[in-house]
Amino acid sequence: MKPYRNLKIASLIQHELGEMLIREFNFEGALVTIVEVQVDDKLESAFIKLSILPFQKGPEVFTMIESRKRELQGKLLRKMNIKPMPRLVFKIAEE
Repeated sequence: MKPYRNLKIASLIQHELGEMLIREFNFEGALVTIVEVQVDDKLESAFIKLSILPFQKGPEVFTMIESRKRELQGKLLRKMNIKPMPRLVFKIAEE
């Protein structure tokens, strides 16, 4: 597999997921950005680092995103149409 494919898929996931977070979530008083997306070599997992401001709202926002992770993954699959679709793994970026 070509090494640039993972970078391209990571970039697409970051772009599409960022738009979904803006459209579908209401983070009252919080700013959420996707800092980095890393896709493993076999395209099994996509590790997504989120930055959440203010820091106090981090756990609340993170659980909101985690609860709808399956839905987000399904929408990404329909939007990007890649097989296999990497499993989304969210993490809060350490400041």
